[in-house]
Amino acid sequence: MMVYMKRMFLIALLLYGSHMAAQVQTDTVKVYYQVEKAQLDPSFHGNGVAMDRFLNRLKEITSDERYQRFNFRIKSYASLEGPLSLNQRLYKERTREFLEYIRRHGIQLPGEVNVWQNDCYNWEELEQRVQHSAIPYQAEVLEVIRNTPEWTYDKKGNKTEYRKQKLMALRGGIPFRYMKQHFFPKMRYSAVRLTCEFVAPELPQPLPPQIIHDTIYIIKHDTIYIERAAPRKPYYLAVKTNLLYDALAVPNVGVEVYLGKQWSLAANWMYAWWKTDKRHRYWRIYGGDIEGRYWLGKKAKEKPLQGHHLGFYAQIVTYDFEWGGRGYLGDKWSYGAGISYGYSHPMAKRLNLDFTIGIGYLGGEYKEYLPIDNHYVWQVTKQRHWFGPTKAEISLVWLIGRGNTNEKGGKR
Repeated sequence: MMVYMKRMFLIALLLYGSHMAAQVQTDTVKVYYQVEKAQLDPSFHGNGVAMDRFLNRLKEITSDERYQRFNFRIKSYASLEGPLSLNQRLYKERTREFLEYIRRHGIQLPGEVNVWQNDCYNWEELEQRVQHSAIPYQAEVLEVIRNTPEWTYDKKGNKTEYRKQKLMALRGGIPFRYMKQHFFPKMRYSAVRLTCEFVAPELPQPLPPQIIHDTIYIIKHDTIYIERAAPRKPYYLAVKTNLLYDALAVPNVGVEVYLGKQWSLAANWMYAWWKTDKRHRYWRIYGGDIEGRYWLGKKAKEKPLQGHHLGFYAQIVTYDFEWGGRGYLGDKWSYGAGISYGYSHPMAKRLNLDFTIGIGYLGGEYKEYLPIDNHYVWQVTKQRHWFGPTKAEISLVWLIGRGNTNEKGGKR
């Protein structure tokens, strides 16, 4: 019995010594970023304190020869604000910025750096935050997160953020605004876990543990190798016609292109050349305008070319109007400029209805004439100086471009 007890004690001692000879040590840090920023700001959300602690720990273990087999696991995320192309760029730049921040402090990372990630959004964390919050329409939000496909594709293969668009449109955007205020500031971050093995020099080295890698990006010696093609960028274009001019038998067409940062540029042209000599009817006009617009409001931030807009425009026009009596001929260009306000409302998947009014100045020379004995007799030449409404639109807008679709009418 005594011999048996001694053997058991020796076995336990060996097992304990083997456990003490090699231990896995871990350390973690999480840093946060401002919206649409990739720079690591030490003054933001306590980043400086967290990084100082992590860097001191990193210097300590990298200078100790007993620590071996280092591994850095990094995950960076963006919140749901902003377009997909920007968010996909941000979460990669945030990973690079974190590594650069360490390098700027004179620390060379040993071992291998792994980025365990294939998406810029952390849907699992968002679901957990929704479950443990007082968000309005909680059950409906969870239903969208759990059961709505993240992506859809049109016939041309263009990718659309279907789940995100559903969340943004749910209940008029009330739950999304709640998430933007309460969740998103804490979901723009880089989470880093350092793993290293502590090995006592006097004890034999254990067998290396089996490590399973499911990385999408592998970073070695601070170099990033990207193993998938870059996403195709969306673009936003609109072709439109002013229904007010169409109702007055003045054909017209306009084009608007989104420039970025909530700015767009629009150009419109109209042309009508009608006459009935027997009845002394002339309805002739052609000209156009060019307008710069700034889009504002929550709808404009969700998707370009929708919601409220302010603008400034310049216009030219020439005309000849006579309706059985005194006629007005502007055979030289009249010029104008002004400011505008409008609202573009989604009507279908690729259709908007845009309401715009402009106030400004229109000036130029024109002639008054009378139809007498089958002739048009000039009466007087005048100068026009008009201050007031110079632009009015109720335009049907056709949306063109990759990702340029509305949620309404676009369900699959």
